[in-house]
Amino acid sequence: PVKAFGHYYWDLLRLFSEMKTGLINLRREGITDVAAMGVDTWGVDFALLDAYDKPLGNPFYYRDSLTDGAMEAVYACVPKRELYDRTGIQFMKFNTIFQLYAIRKQYPAMLDAAKTMLLMPDLLNFMLTGVKSAEYSMASTTQLLDVRTQTWDRELLSHLDLPQRIFLPIIRPGQLLGETTDAIQAETGMKLPVASVCGHDTGSAVLAIPMEKGERCAYISCGTWSLLGVELDAPRTDDAAYAIEYTNEGGFGGSIRFLKNIMGLWIYQEVKRELEKATGAISYAVLDAEIASAPAFARFIDPDAPCFFEKGHMIEKIRSYCLETGQSIPETRGEIFRCILESLAMKYRYAVEQLEKMLGYQLPVIRVVGGGCKDQLLMDYTARATGRRVMAGPVEATAIGNICAQLIATGEVSDVWQARAIVADSFEIKDYTVADRAEWDDQYARFLNLLEQ
Repeated sequence: PVKAFGHYYWDLLRLFSEMKTGLINLRREGITDVAAMGVDTWGVDFALLDAYDKPLGNPFYYRDSLTDGAMEAVYACVPKRELYDRTGIQFMKFNTIFQLYAIRKQYPAMLDAAKTMLLMPDLLNFMLTGVKSAEYSMASTTQLLDVRTQTWDRELLSHLDLPQRIFLPIIRPGQLLGETTDAIQAETGMKLPVASVCGHDTGSAVLAIPMEKGERCAYISCGTWSLLGVELDAPRTDDAAYAIEYTNEGGFGGSIRFLKNIMGLWIYQEVKRELEKATGAISYAVLDAEIASAPAFARFIDPDAPCFFEKGHMIEKIRSYCLETGQSIPETRGEIFRCILESLAMKYRYAVEQLEKMLGYQLPVIRVVGGGCKDQLLMDYTARATGRRVMAGPVEATAIGNICAQLIATGEVSDVWQARAIVADSFEIKDYTVADRAEWDDQYARFLNLLEQ
């Protein structure tokens, strides 16, 4: 993100320029027989286009302060319980619904001038092909989609005074959108099909989870965020689901990604960035050694505490949190990072146990995909904390799931289950199964007490 004019924004033109540079580099390397390409991004963010199909400003970045106070204002228009029943989406301050409502209140001229809203992968697809669309998995993150009909909730839009004209019909992933424009071909030398994939990166990652049909397992898409959940055929918006705020996001083939957003490795990454500003690059191998030598279970944090959401001063925030909750303050790098990883593993256990209680059956296996798979300490801690078999891999699940959707769109692969079987045969899956975990059970009660404070 880039901070300017009082807000954090996407660096849209730079990203698009890099995409074109990638196409140019393919041509330079003699690779011209490209079957397709697909675009995914993180969820919720969007651009508003005017009557000339030009952006009305840079897209806001989801961690910006734009939506401060917007959640409460929306609940005054639509009660929270009703909003969950309509959309099935977890309440997060950055959801598109709150961004649009904040724009309506703070920058109304932008919304008045808008003709079209394009979520970020749809925007990049439009820039590549000239075709405007609204892909299902991405649209589901907005908290404006009817969770049952999988179309825009027009009544909800009316309640919030949001212009219905800006919302395009929903399309499914796994089909071809069009080809790159003549202008892109002239600039890059490449003319190729662009596929509609799961535009939400977690949707792509879940498509690449190498589970078998009928398997009862939880998954974690583990990166900056940890998305922990299961795949369902139909949404759950009952009182039990509402109580634990699980989200019903769209998946490939109309499936439901029933999951919980957990802060994930964002806190770890922010601390590492903060340290590297002062000392230069720090290798993960060095950090792992320091973490392993730090005292175990010295302190915990709740990774989802609001203080850890925004950028900046993360070490100070961790130390303040520990002080305010009556715990010792971490001093060394190893102590800080061990606190983060142990706390994250404990939060995984908490979320899985909530999920099992609601579903009414056990989830003996946790399949982990994404960059967090590379953190062997976190994977080991997760197995010990949860008492479940942890199957880690593939690492680049989002890119792989994106490719799987392209293979389905081009007819090379028949369906999601064939795609997952190919993934299972193509990538190493590391098995973390532990027997000795009694100490983690003892410490879990401490973690639960912390959540109740």
